[in-house]
Amino acid sequence: MTRRITIDPITRLEGHGKIEVFLDAEGNAESAFLQVPELRGFERFCVGRPAEEMPQLTAHVCGVCPAAHHIAAARALDALYGVVPPAAARKIQALYYNLFIFEDHLLHYWYMGGPDFYAGSSAPAPMRSIVGVLAKVGADLGRRILGARKEARELMAAIAGRTIHPVFALPGGVSRPLDPGTVRRARELAPGLVRFAADTLESFRAAVLGSGEYGEALSSEVYRVRCHSMGMVDEAGRLTFLDGVLRIVDPQGGELARFEPKDWLLHLAERVEPWTYAKLTFLKAKGWTGFTEGDDSGLYRVGPLARLNVARTMATPLAEAERQRLFDALGWPAHQTLAFHWARLVEALQAAEAIEALAADPALEAREADEVRTVPAPLAGPSEGVGVVEAPRGTLIHHYATDAAGLLTAANLVVASQHNAAPVQISVRKAARGLIRNGKVDPALLNQLEMAFRAYDPCNACASHALPGELPLVVTVRGADGAVREVIRRRVTPEDADAGAAVGE
Repeated sequence: MTRRITIDPITRLEGHGKIEVFLDAEGNAESAFLQVPELRGFERFCVGRPAEEMPQLTAHVCGVCPAAHHIAAARALDALYGVVPPAAARKIQALYYNLFIFEDHLLHYWYMGGPDFYAGSSAPAPMRSIVGVLAKVGADLGRRILGARKEARELMAAIAGRTIHPVFALPGGVSRPLDPGTVRRARELAPGLVRFAADTLESFRAAVLGSGEYGEALSSEVYRVRCHSMGMVDEAGRLTFLDGVLRIVDPQGGELARFEPKDWLLHLAERVEPWTYAKLTFLKAKGWTGFTEGDDSGLYRVGPLARLNVARTMATPLAEAERQRLFDALGWPAHQTLAFHWARLVEALQAAEAIEALAADPALEAREADEVRTVPAPLAGPSEGVGVVEAPRGTLIHHYATDAAGLLTAANLVVASQHNAAPVQISVRKAARGLIRNGKVDPALLNQLEMAFRAYDPCNACASHALPGELPLVVTVRGADGAVREVIRRRVTPEDADAGAAVGE
């Protein structure tokens, strides 16, 4: 009978998930899957609600990335109502969003990914956390790690009304101008954020790239997925998190597609698998090819490394120099999954440089309501709108349709963890096959297996949501000959769903 290794729950990510590894008769990993055992239902209970509620409503999808959903929803409403926000409103939103990218990337690097390469996979479990990171880097840098995020988040709250669930973006702009104190504080903080982003990269080069364990893993085939890359660029081909076009490049870097966000359905498609509640996406031009790599695969990745692959250049000079350093070391396009961490720091530096430039922009000194919002006219009939932003984890699409009264008749949220869902399966499978031999496993090895998905910084809370009631999950295990070897059934009770817990078989 097939032997099975279960990692449940997987750690240091948003949402719930588990990894199932199936072993052959010799104890070698035969296959592996990352399961998301939650039902994704957020879009369904948005139907029937007024469209203008969506920026606030979807900000509650996730407590880690509410800013991305808030701004994506506002962009979708701009398109739905056919309204163009004033320049000052765009600048305020961009300042807020770059603060979000900066602090979120540093959250993942120091708190979630950092323990893997500062503490090491063999460290005791209590040290595979921010505690182990701080013990490694020392008190001075530790204080800066905690302080930089605090400063960024306090400034975000001053702009958006709240830190976690923002309330300032509206169709046509923002709810109010910035007060002078907020503008002054942004200008004071910005140079320090740039220095901290640069110093984090320096720490990465010294403590991580110089580590034999990480360097070996970074170059290993075990942590490599060759597929297409997708991300947003501006009219000059520079990496942008807002207001650009989507570009897809093949595994060699050749352009496969370039399109406006509103045309995403011409290029991308979604599918479901019976063993997970996370949808999977693929390229329509290639079709669904299963969990395969290479030029003919229909799979693509999004997120920091994919964006660096797609962009012709970064939008800021210091970040571009770091991007070139990454590709000088790894080649272009880079397919090394663990390089997502490196790319994340390059993007954090661009975000910090952008914060400094935006903070100095006189447009932030707008004082009149009509300078920060163009109030949209009522809808003349049924309407449709698409908003796309680059969330820290990758491309986020909000697609809404309404009736003539402005009530939603359809809502589709395609999140980064869906775009990456199929490549994550390849990453987990390759890591399991490369690491697990003769049935020998230990905590360090299992942590190395988790590193295969953790580099993506997946957000299963965004990709799926549990609803009250019984949620059956059936997993059918088939051998190479297609014969059913085992059927695994799991159920979650209403009490467990309310508590956010998963129960066993």
